[in-house]
Amino acid sequence: MANFFSFDSSNNGELTRFMKFATVGAIGAVVDFSVLNLLVLGVGVPKEYANLVSVSCAIFSNFTWNRLWTFPESRERPVHTQFGKFALVNLIGLGINQIVFLTTDALVFGELFSHPIDYNFAKATAIIVVLFWNFFVNRNWTYRGI
Repeated sequence: MANFFSFDSSNNGELTRFMKFATVGAIGAVVDFSVLNLLVLGVGVPKEYANLVSVSCAIFSNFTWNRLWTFPESRERPVHTQFGKFALVNLIGLGINQIVFLTTDALVFGELFSHPIDYNFAKATAIIVVLFWNFFVNRNWTYRGI
């Protein structure tokens, strides 16, 4: 992992790939926040359930864009096998996301702010934490050898 964060020319490919992965993640975050707030504010779904749905929507978006742009070589592999691995990694990421989201909402942001959308700060924290889990595990398992 130390080599990944060095900026020598031999690692430019991995740094570029991480930046693409993060960009795809940012698109996924927009999907995630949009669905979360639509469900909570627009429909009245409790945030703990809305988070499960919003993360699931972001997972599908992220898989599609990572397959098309971040890891285009992966299209040579069967989509069902690759999606299965990606989904498993992201389901674990969903568990991490849910724990961080609910914990920081209840113990940190919910206590600091009294605004009805304070849970968005907890959501942002959860997304940042899970970004690193998802990249390193997907890079070394789902997209190994690419």
